[in-house]
Amino acid sequence: MDLELKGKVAIITGGSKGIGKAVARELAREGVSVALVARDKATLDAAAAEIAKETGVKAKGFTADTGDDASVKAVVAAVHKEFGRIDILVNGAAQPGGQAKPPTLSEITNEAFFADMNVKVMGYLRTAREVAPIMAKQGGGRIINISGLAARNTGSTIGSMRNVSVSALTKNLADELAPQGIQVVCVHPSLTRTEKTPGVIERTSKAQGISAADVEKKMASKNLVNKLITSEEIAYLCVFLASPRAMAVNGDSIAAGGGWPGAIYY
Repeated sequence: MDLELKGKVAIITGGSKGIGKAVARELAREGVSVALVARDKATLDAAAAEIAKETGVKAKGFTADTGDDASVKAVVAAVHKEFGRIDILVNGAAQPGGQAKPPTLSEITNEAFFADMNVKVMGYLRTAREVAPIMAKQGGGRIINISGLAARNTGSTIGSMRNVSVSALTKNLADELAPQGIQVVCVHPSLTRTEKTPGVIERTSKAQGISAADVEKKMASKNLVNKLITSEEIAYLCVFLASPRAMAVNGDSIAAGGGWPGAIYY
């Protein structure tokens, strides 16, 4: 299937590693020029160079803090100037989840809560706010918000609240921006294999006194496919959703965790 993406331009926040980098790579493989946005210049430049070399498509890193209005305004303007257009926004910059035991009620601080919500929820809003006028002038575009299945499960108070908020943001933006030809969707990964997964497994193995293989088996057993979904598998979904072929999907939140036992969502 031709996804009709060749020649388009995408911004990927949180694009230097993990799911963001995987999405950038798969978009580039479809002929999309990619602007990777993150805070660490060295990691960004390395990721962009790797993707450009592998795909032959233009890939460039841009440093920015999505928790800051001025930084977001500046980076979107810089990307637009560099590439001449912006067709796709993938919002993925966030405080990492699932790396440690979530804080209990008594352990949650105001600072931790607002920092998390500012980067993920307001950060997504900030970036969408800046790219939407550009997309509207071009006749349309796609915004994909990477959230998480903590939106549908308890266990992490801040995680659930931030991810539910991203779903709400997605639907509101989809309704508002539809007349301008801009579609907005949300993707909910669950536990996903990224560069950080080996470290998480090792720490859990030591803490629980079980083998790394048993830790991974336990993590994988939480979904119906009985394996850890990889960042590449999340990326495949995101690339389809960024395509005109995904016209039928708009405003919705899509679970991408391998299937959750016992749950019915409608």
